[in-house]
Amino acid sequence: MSVLPRPRTVLVTGSAKRLGREIALALASAGWQVAIHFRSSGAEAAQTLADCRKVAAPGALMESFQADLDDEAQARDIVPCVVGYFGALDAVVNSASLFEHDSVKSFGYEAMLAHMRTNAGAPILIAQALHQHVCERTASEGATADACVVNMLDQKLWNQNPDFMSYTLSKAALEAATTMLAIALSPQLRVVGVAPGLTITSHLLSQEKFDRLHRLSPLGRSSTVEDVVGAVKFALDNKSITGTTLLVDGGQHLMKFDRDFSLM
Repeated sequence: MSVLPRPRTVLVTGSAKRLGREIALALASAGWQVAIHFRSSGAEAAQTLADCRKVAAPGALMESFQADLDDEAQARDIVPCVVGYFGALDAVVNSASLFEHDSVKSFGYEAMLAHMRTNAGAPILIAQALHQHVCERTASEGATADACVVNMLDQKLWNQNPDFMSYTLSKAALEAATTMLAIALSPQLRVVGVAPGLTITSHLLSQEKFDRLHRLSPLGRSSTVEDVVGAVKFALDNKSITGTTLLVDGGQHLMKFDRDFSLM
């Protein structure tokens, strides 16, 4: 009797809402088992979990996990928790992100360190834990795994302005870490960045303003949710991609913006 292959399992951090939620739903629909991470958005995480179960393949496991990635111990523990539930973990999408405004004038250590812990430190610790898990699995099972980490970045890194300074510094650190981790954790792990442009509106932008800014790109539109999700799925599936970033922004990084979108 042939043994059916084990479904692949992915942890999507920050997947209770917004882009992380859309990534989780798309991967569940594509046959992945999904671990949904949230910090404080418990109700939204429960809804994402229920929606993932609706689109998932029969028998696929889905579960949510709470962790404050600002806390080093919790960041280190989330991968073992996911592995304990699913039995194995094949990929991580680091989508959780702190995004609070500061500038050169208001910059201080507290804001910088808070962004660095959540946006750069936690993804590095999670990649480290996934690598250890894959090495242990390879040793016990005797077969290599195609494991992957996708770090969600921002076109802002290639089109800098002075707004959201601590956030931008933390994403720049994560972009550098993407290259370093791809070297350090190979061949067991691939590490890929995905950098969207303006994709989803927020309380900082009216729908009319969002629509206008979304059109500011060489292609006449920035990234859509479907574009970004497609790039994440491509990064997870393409076994030859590592140590690089896919810019998915309609070319917005080619245009000079003096301010952040939310302040234009």
